[in-house]
Amino acid sequence: MGTFEAVQAQYEKNKNAGGGSKFQNQEERMKKYFTTILPQGKREGEKRIRILPAADGGSPFEEVYFHEIQVDGKWLKLWDPKQEGKRSPLNEVKDSLEATGRDEDKELARSYRARKFYIVKVIDRDLEEDGPKFWRFKHNSKQEGIFDKIFPIFRSKGDITDPQTGRDLILTLTLAKSNNGKDYTSISSIIQEDPSVLHADAETTSNWIEDSLVWSDVYAKKTEDYLEMVANGETPRWSNEKKGWVSNSTAEETIGGDSSAAVTSPDIDPQDDEEPGEDLPF
Repeated sequence: MGTFEAVQAQYEKNKNAGGGSKFQNQEERMKKYFTTILPQGKREGEKRIRILPAADGGSPFEEVYFHEIQVDGKWLKLWDPKQEGKRSPLNEVKDSLEATGRDEDKELARSYRARKFYIVKVIDRDLEEDGPKFWRFKHNSKQEGIFDKIFPIFRSKGDITDPQTGRDLILTLTLAKSNNGKDYTSISSIIQEDPSVLHADAETTSNWIEDSLVWSDVYAKKTEDYLEMVANGETPRWSNEKKGWVSNSTAEETIGGDSSAAVTSPDIDPQDDEEPGEDLPF
């Protein structure tokens, strides 16, 4: 490998190592997630948002594929590099299991299949000072998901992202219980408000629309070596010393401390440890 190729490979690796490079600290980055999780002790609530127009004038809903994998007892959503034509270690595991022809392996392969999610840029009306945020939600093959609740509003009301004549959306949140008995927040309904401007201040409107953040600045694209470790059944841990991911089989001293390693990891996701939805489009 020549010098240019080596530098290019390093650049690509660091570019895709995850979000956070545009933020001073994790607190700033965490403000860019929009989540619909009810606070502890609450059984219902509401969120009010405004979907921002897409920069290219197309659909504001970007389709992205993530694997939902349990690592070290915790559910993670891991970006699938196959959608960019790159090697996908978790898909390789899925393909290997499917190739055996055994029913039990085909069943296991389902857990390695990437699922479709939508990511949309929004303004949280309760926290407008945070600026644009990104909202990720799962595709529902039964047409009972969030996208299925929002699309009829577009169909009947037109472009609800228009900065002058668009509409805010009211999300009704309800605490529900999954088949395994675990509580989770469900969006029971989405209704539109009357047409309104995005913001009364023209400069604020312009800043929100022209905001340069993209979803991959916030939702991390894990590196190939990270995905390789997960595919091998290992637990990746962030090494402060190596400034990269190392396997749990690595000597403890390379991790760079005890619980502090988790704090310094660049890839915190508030939707981690959220179990996969029951709708699995196999």
